[in-house]
Amino acid sequence: MKKIEAIIRKSKFTEVKKALHEIGVNFFAYWDVTGLGNEKTGHVYRGVSYSTSDIQRRYLSIVVNDSFEDITIKTILKAARTGDVGDGKVFVSDITECYRIRTGEKGGETLK
Repeated sequence: MKKIEAIIRKSKFTEVKKALHEIGVNFFAYWDVTGLGNEKTGHVYRGVSYSTSDIQRRYLSIVVNDSFEDITIKTILKAARTGDVGDGKVFVSDITECYRIRTGEKGGETLK
């Protein structure tokens, strides 16, 4: 099993969520996060300078079976991409086990 963590633009969340549902990823956790990016300049709007070093993003946490890793990553990359700096990152790590609390069963079948 793999844990796929993605940090994406908040404005792309609806597209990513819809794309994930279309490929069969129907459960994942997400939350709003604030991070620091590489961009060090600020923006001026109506004479007021705003810092852009603190960036608002959405963090997704998805666990899938190994066979579903590639399609899930490709779907996120396609749906979240704008082509501009700050589109986000995707991280993948191994999950050694998964348990369904209700029944106590374990393994990849618990993800279905």
